[in-house]
Amino acid sequence: MAFGRHQTATTQEAQATPLRRQYLDIKSKYKDAILFFRLGDFYEMFGQDAERAAAVLQIVLTSREFGKGHRVPMCGIPHHAAPTYIGRLIEAGLHVAICDQVGEPGNGLVDRQVTRVITPGTVIDENLLKPDSNNYIAFVVEDDKDFGLAYADISTGILASCEADAAATRRELARIDAREVLTIGVEPGQIAGTTPKDDVPWFTDPIAGSETLKRIFSVQSLEGLGLDGKPLATRAVGSLLRYLEDTDASSLHVLTGVHVYSTTEFMELDGFTRNNLELELAGRDQRTDGSLLGVLDQTHTPMGARRLREQLGRPLIDLQRIKKRHDRLGSLTDDPKLRESLQTNLAHVGDLERLANQILRTSVSVIGVRHLAAALDAVTKISDLLLPAAEPLSDLGKHLDPCTEARELIARAITDQGERIIKLGYSRELDNVSLEAAEAREWIASLERREREATGIKTLKVGYNRVFGYYLEAGRTHGDLIPERFQRRQTLANTERYITPDLKEYEALVLGADERIADLEHSLFKEVLDSLRNDGERILRTARALAALDVAASLAEVSARHGYVRPEIHAGDELRVEAGRHPVVEKNHSETFVPNDVHLDIEQQQIAILTGPNMAGKSTYLRQVALITLLAQIGSFVPATSASIGLVDRIFTRVGARDDLTAGASTFMVEMLELSAILAQATPRSLLILDEIGRGTSTYDGISVARALIEHLHNHPRLRAKTIFATHYHELTAVAATLPRVHNLNMAATEQDGHVVFLRRVVPGSADRSFGVHVAEMAGLPPTIIRRATAILRELEEESSTKSLSAQLDFLAPTENPVLEMLGSLDLDELTPLEALNTLYELRRTMEQ
Repeated sequence: MAFGRHQTATTQEAQATPLRRQYLDIKSKYKDAILFFRLGDFYEMFGQDAERAAAVLQIVLTSREFGKGHRVPMCGIPHHAAPTYIGRLIEAGLHVAICDQVGEPGNGLVDRQVTRVITPGTVIDENLLKPDSNNYIAFVVEDDKDFGLAYADISTGILASCEADAAATRRELARIDAREVLTIGVEPGQIAGTTPKDDVPWFTDPIAGSETLKRIFSVQSLEGLGLDGKPLATRAVGSLLRYLEDTDASSLHVLTGVHVYSTTEFMELDGFTRNNLELELAGRDQRTDGSLLGVLDQTHTPMGARRLREQLGRPLIDLQRIKKRHDRLGSLTDDPKLRESLQTNLAHVGDLERLANQILRTSVSVIGVRHLAAALDAVTKISDLLLPAAEPLSDLGKHLDPCTEARELIARAITDQGERIIKLGYSRELDNVSLEAAEAREWIASLERREREATGIKTLKVGYNRVFGYYLEAGRTHGDLIPERFQRRQTLANTERYITPDLKEYEALVLGADERIADLEHSLFKEVLDSLRNDGERILRTARALAALDVAASLAEVSARHGYVRPEIHAGDELRVEAGRHPVVEKNHSETFVPNDVHLDIEQQQIAILTGPNMAGKSTYLRQVALITLLAQIGSFVPATSASIGLVDRIFTRVGARDDLTAGASTFMVEMLELSAILAQATPRSLLILDEIGRGTSTYDGISVARALIEHLHNHPRLRAKTIFATHYHELTAVAATLPRVHNLNMAATEQDGHVVFLRRVVPGSADRSFGVHVAEMAGLPPTIIRRATAILRELEEESSTKSLSAQLDFLAPTENPVLEMLGSLDLDELTPLEALNTLYELRRTMEQ
């Protein structure tokens, strides 16, 4: 949005009505937004805004005359329905500028100004937000291939920043799934789906960001914010804050600090891996059901659900932090009664995090304040439950602040239900006005009885309407009984309506008191909100501690329900799991899940080559190993009988074939590009899950690439990453005979009565058959095709058996190794110590090359 930029009016526009000129002046400052222009009880849109909005909202497009012969396209919506329509425009990717009447209506033009700009990343309306997901807006700054990233969720008060390279920045953007991404200096194509801000001078000023930070956070130095010496992060945060200030200045009240972090603090998961492992979404329709998150999410608060999603995307690599989470989880798993009590009370907390931010904005409703009271009552009970608990939980309980003063204020001031907001006894002035109104209503309520007795008219009654107010009504047949003090106001077919001076006096008391009560309640409620705002940050800290507790309780519930165990996390390189299970498959499939072991390390069993027929469970096993590792490092227990896991810094997966048609890349090219990225970033602490590498090209090409890849992972001194390599190229299993850290595994299967039976067990050794024809039969191919395929398979197997085994081994023989050749040519008896040392250095240089 080009804030502060004005458009010169044309001659025709200059001659337009004052209202039109006011609109054009405001619109010129918000060219990239749909301008909601308040006229009475409607928000109107004009010109191109009207045409775009009418098409998206499916409302009538009409026109309005501004000056003689000058008609402009127009559409409008009732102001009270604005949130619904704004939500639909935001979902369409549009921005909306809200222009309200800020002056008192009079004889002249009413003053108007834009009070807020709503963009996909600055939504705060609860109806437009997903309860279990953060709504992030991000700003990315690039300078000479280095990046600064800042992102915020103004509905929860989160503000974070880091500096990273291009790959890490893309990973972070994929993780946070920002609704809106703004950039400065980023080359086209580097990051998809962004809005450049390079045309706005303020954003491109390298000094402006730090000045904005100091002004907004009222600091003299960036050191206290953690941004000292981080120029790109500083620019990114400063630019983001300036953008938020221009769109909705009140959002700055909820951003009380900035969390500066390094991407190296967490396990790295690229977008391919997140998708392949189906961490948050699964299936073609991308639903939570069927994903790992769908299994783990037993949270009882929206903020807990958001925190669980965050932890799932950021596995830890700090042993102490992981063990602390495991300790907390263990306490809750071992005490089901405590866990149940905590979850019961958590269910009464609601979304305290977003409610705290509404309090900081002083935009919370009376219903929200009542929810706050219930939430703080639950916090008190939760705190009492945690007080005698074991240390990991009691420590968490110390971060819970029941905010006693806020609770007591709400209890004194705010009614529990009903239209009245302020309780009796809180304000003497309000009580007196309320008492006067109650007495006046009581006088009016008893008037009907008194007048019936006084006049003898048994059918006389008291009524009310907006035109006449309160009145007395009697049948026309009783005209001789009407006293002189009754003043006729209206004659109907069969009745007459009257008023009396006393009735009008008490009516004035009631109506005046109602207006006075409304004004007093509004003023007093604002005072309560101002007082609660002082506790806003305390409430927010409590909400975040509750979110952590909710996640721990959720993971403990899942662990207890499904028989998960605490993994041993250590600084070594060994990954050993006994009877591991796939957490999603075992829950969502009726078939009894067959558990399997895994053992990998970089000294003896670095690479496992996994063979076996289609549908035997290879992909499930691959993902299972990755998911168990990831679960352990987010602080969860794991589906196994035991697990010992050395810290993993990255998980890479290459599972499943897909084309990238929009980029003109084939399946094989996409596969090679992903492999290239993996090899560039993997370390000895990484875990590689590779499935069917090389199948997108010819058989010999595929085998060659796959074989070369295995050798590279095995021999390269920098890599040596733990790897599971699933393949249908049975020829690759011969590699285990020549590379010492490679071993073969296969998915056991057998044939019974001409049908294949998948045993789902992973066993040592290589598979001897693929059972492809059997799988085709299970898929329902016509019998004629199955019979013909069986015959062709026999012919090919007979032809293959006549070939020389040595020829096959020659094809798979290791390539010449210059290091081995040098070692073989040495005469050890003739080497002096100095020559031996020099030779070792030479061998080392050769290996590194």
